[in-house]
Amino acid sequence: SIYYILYINQMSIKNSPSVRSELVELFKTALQISFPQLENELPVVVPCNVAKFGDYQCNNAMALFGKLKGQEGAPKNPRDVATAIVSKLPTTSLIKDTSLAGPGFINVKLNKEELSKRVIKVVRENSLKCWAPDAGVSGKRVIVDFSSPNVAKEMHVGHLRSTILGDTISNVLEFCGADVLRLNHVGDWGTQFGMLIEHLAEVRPDGAAEDDVSDLQALYKESKKRFDAEEDFKLRARQAVTKLQSGDAASLQTWGRICEASRKEFEKIYKRLGVTLTERGESFYNPFLKGIVEDLKDAGFARESEGAMCIFLDGFQLPLMIQKADGGFGYASTDMAALKHRLQTEKGDWVIYVTDAGQAQHFEMVFAAGRLVGWLPTDASAAPKASHVGFGVVLGDDGKRLRTRSSGELVRLSELLDEAKNRCMETIRTRREDAKEEIDEAEIEAVAAAMGYGAVKYADLKNHRSTNYKFSFDEMLNMKGNTAVYLLYAHARIAGIVRKSGKDIRALAETHDIALGNAKEEELALHLIKFPEALEDLLHELAPNRLTDYLYDLSEKFNSFYVDCKVLGSDTEDSRLLLCEATAMTMRQCFALLGITPLYRI
Repeated sequence: SIYYILYINQMSIKNSPSVRSELVELFKTALQISFPQLENELPVVVPCNVAKFGDYQCNNAMALFGKLKGQEGAPKNPRDVATAIVSKLPTTSLIKDTSLAGPGFINVKLNKEELSKRVIKVVRENSLKCWAPDAGVSGKRVIVDFSSPNVAKEMHVGHLRSTILGDTISNVLEFCGADVLRLNHVGDWGTQFGMLIEHLAEVRPDGAAEDDVSDLQALYKESKKRFDAEEDFKLRARQAVTKLQSGDAASLQTWGRICEASRKEFEKIYKRLGVTLTERGESFYNPFLKGIVEDLKDAGFARESEGAMCIFLDGFQLPLMIQKADGGFGYASTDMAALKHRLQTEKGDWVIYVTDAGQAQHFEMVFAAGRLVGWLPTDASAAPKASHVGFGVVLGDDGKRLRTRSSGELVRLSELLDEAKNRCMETIRTRREDAKEEIDEAEIEAVAAAMGYGAVKYADLKNHRSTNYKFSFDEMLNMKGNTAVYLLYAHARIAGIVRKSGKDIRALAETHDIALGNAKEEELALHLIKFPEALEDLLHELAPNRLTDYLYDLSEKFNSFYVDCKVLGSDTEDSRLLLCEATAMTMRQCFALLGITPLYRI
């Protein structure tokens, strides 16, 4: 895959911890010296497919030969192009040697001493921060809009993807040096509040007590049923919305109570998932809506169409409606106000929206309108920029959207998390009973929560976000294969090796280096130092599965190393213990970025 080539050349790669970035810079210099007539030629650097030939490969020769053909003194074939590039490569300790393959592929073998030096560095510093790539985001203000449940409705499995995708993307951005604002754009305004307020006023004419809004889901269903069946109630509900929007004190008080009850329920879920957000709901932008419509109308960007105020955009059949014919405002109005606020008040360099793929066109239109009115640059890749992270749906065994069997409603997120945790508790307790180990219920509960919640997250994150995936407890809690449970066990096993040695790893790292005498040791070290590349790729695609792929491959590489290389009691025990610790540290950093709690004993 060469999808990252242009991206990586746009990033700041001075002093980058990414080997790929360094190789790009080296080959870029060689290309400029070898063929100065081809300005801005970008190196194509990819991992080598066949390990025995090299670690990385530069694949520019064939394309360059075609561009140079016919020019005076042009190389006679692609291999001559490759030879010319290699001859101008700057001297570096990173590269051991190069070789040519086929019609001009340049294979690069890295220096083992350089690999060793990079791996031991993280152990000595007791941190992977030195491996954090700039990725074009360091020092940038990034605003990530994710989760966004609706007030008066319970969070369901559909909110899971937005919440954990947004959290992981935010974690990686922060790790790479970005200043991240995590926004929860909750649905806390709109017609549903007219139904709820009117219903509460009628069933509790003396005023809604705190207990009356504790079961908001039931209240919402009751009011919605009446709204659909009773014309008189529907009229009163709409009048209640008007009162609320006009600032009626009693209506605002009830609305505030409803929002607070919902907020408490949301926070319970976020606490379990270990997710932090700043709430800034739709209501926050209400004061700006009228002014924005007037400004866009006065500037000629919006015009009336069938009584509504619309922005007409090139490339879209329908316009973006920023004010309804009845004078009301909808999602487009709020999203335009939010975009402006995030760019101009929050000074965002990058605004990211994590919602289901069904909203892709809506956000394309909002961003296009932002470019039209001058809030965003006409070049979509220039800063400040806006991106939509769309995702597929969670499916049940029947291949349809996951719903409960009893009611046919979307599965409640709290129930889903309970089930994952309870299954893990049962498994862990059984294993410890069989091993005749002491049962500490508090410890088992903590381990089960980490494992269960981690399993739910990982099962989602390992899929490319654009795909639908089938939810299966049996698969996600499997102790074999690409699951969080397997990876947590793998980490606990490595931690156990280090613990069993009885040695002070930090002290050991100060006095010992890592020797890569075995091919499996070298293979593991090579994969370890690709950690920055996984983060670069994740941020380029805004796809967390880039990190889960790296993590699973790391565990496989470690298993292969451990089968071939005895650690405890070997002649190179100290070196291999340090390699074990580097692997465990890297796994823990991956877990942290994915929002998963590592386990040292299961």
